[in-house]
Amino acid sequence: MDHDQIETSDHVVIVGAGVAGLFCALTLAPRPVTLISATSLGEDSFGATMQADIAAPISAGDSPEAHAADMIAAGGGLVDETAALDLARDAAARIEDLMRLGVAFDRNPKGDLATSRAAAHSVRRILSVRGDFTGQAINSALSDAVRATPSIRLIEGHVADALLTEHGSVRGLWLRRINDDTAVPMLIAASAVVLATGGIGHLFAATTNPSHANGIGLAIAARAGAIIADPEFVQFHPTAMMSGHDPAPVVSESLRGAGAILVNRRGQRFMLPRHPLVDLAPRDTVARGIMAELSAGRGAFLDARDVLEDDVAERYPMLHRACVAAGLDPTRQPIPVAPAAHFHMGGIAIDAQGRSSIDGLWAAGEVAATATDGANHIAGNALLAALVFAKRIADDISGRTFTATPALRDVAFAEPGGAGPAFDEKTLRDIMTAQVGVIRDEERLAEAVVAIARLERDGGRPILRNMATAALLIATAAWSRRESRGAHCRADCPAENPSFAQRTMTTLAAAREIADELAARPPARQSRPLSA
Repeated sequence: MDHDQIETSDHVVIVGAGVAGLFCALTLAPRPVTLISATSLGEDSFGATMQADIAAPISAGDSPEAHAADMIAAGGGLVDETAALDLARDAAARIEDLMRLGVAFDRNPKGDLATSRAAAHSVRRILSVRGDFTGQAINSALSDAVRATPSIRLIEGHVADALLTEHGSVRGLWLRRINDDTAVPMLIAASAVVLATGGIGHLFAATTNPSHANGIGLAIAARAGAIIADPEFVQFHPTAMMSGHDPAPVVSESLRGAGAILVNRRGQRFMLPRHPLVDLAPRDTVARGIMAELSAGRGAFLDARDVLEDDVAERYPMLHRACVAAGLDPTRQPIPVAPAAHFHMGGIAIDAQGRSSIDGLWAAGEVAATATDGANHIAGNALLAALVFAKRIADDISGRTFTATPALRDVAFAEPGGAGPAFDEKTLRDIMTAQVGVIRDEERLAEAVVAIARLERDGGRPILRNMATAALLIATAAWSRRESRGAHCRADCPAENPSFAQRTMTTLAAAREIADELAARPPARQSRPLSA
């Protein structure tokens, strides 16, 4: 540890400059904040966020109670009802915040906020900007406001590799320049750290997320001893465009809400017999329906020809950009689609104020498990939860006084460590896609756990070891949950099991223990629940 690189700070340190990190920093102003961004601020940040819409129960005939009921219905019995209702009740205020920052939501001919329908929502409550430009518009407005706020110090092009703790409390973190393993790390002393690092999509070969949504926030919290909740629940967006790009472009759910339909190569609407809501069924149901068509060789396509006109570049700019890059004309051709890792319902376990099990560590956005998703996630809630919990964290921090941070040499350094042989990132992503993907089974999961544990132990580069840590948490929890519930589908256990009708709470130590047991014997046919 090079102590010449230690920086002492009384600032709140926020790691991640997606919607949650940006809004938290702005809400804390004028309190000094150091904001760590993996990219240049304002760049496309997180695939699941940048192309997302936002849900809010603001229309006549809608209510927070109805919104919460839809979350609970989709969540497979694991949603905390109070948390869901509180999230929905905070929605209108956060929409007002965004409009004050200049976000121009679409309006109907009467001048009211326009709403549309999305999967698993019982009414129209999805707000958009230029069709599918919502996430980009929100991120741009927040980024502009952050750059104009003097109390926010911005460090771009850096990621966190490790947390430092003492007696269960945060004391700092280790930063490194992204994509530069040879650079001397920067160590920042801090008693208040907010992780807003995004999700885990890049752990899979097929994903809508960019490369820095790779589970690092989840991993460094777990390595520091944080309790992790529900890591097995990974949502695969059913309609990622099969264009050969990484990340895969999302074909916005708003298109299906506007009337686009899913068909196979024969023109058959394969979702008709699968769910009463047909193409607007919950995402996990649609993803499995598409997987069945792909496995049968019939292909899967989103046919939006009756929905789109020649003004597609204005109405759906993100779709237009992706189709141009793929050489497709969506007004004349159905769009080939396939499921891709999109959103992580699991993450760092937090309470209603965004506090983790480690004193001084908060989490917001996709890295956090909010208890509002349960086993599945409904459209529009990612941006909403990011804003709501960022505001609650800022309020919680604002009401606290933090003591001076001790010298870093006196605290535990939860770094990845190790100098074993490096492994290829592609190896990990291929294992996760093939064995921990849309449809899972015990034998393949057990094989994946053993292989991932070996990568976590032997990988030399910190980023790869952290990725393997996050993957291990997901794979062991998926192996332990011997049932199908929400987005977690086990081919060998196709039904819900009442004995698993509770959230998973685990630690890295528990995940490693399971991996050791599996490595020492043939894949077990009996599983035991994870425990913290």
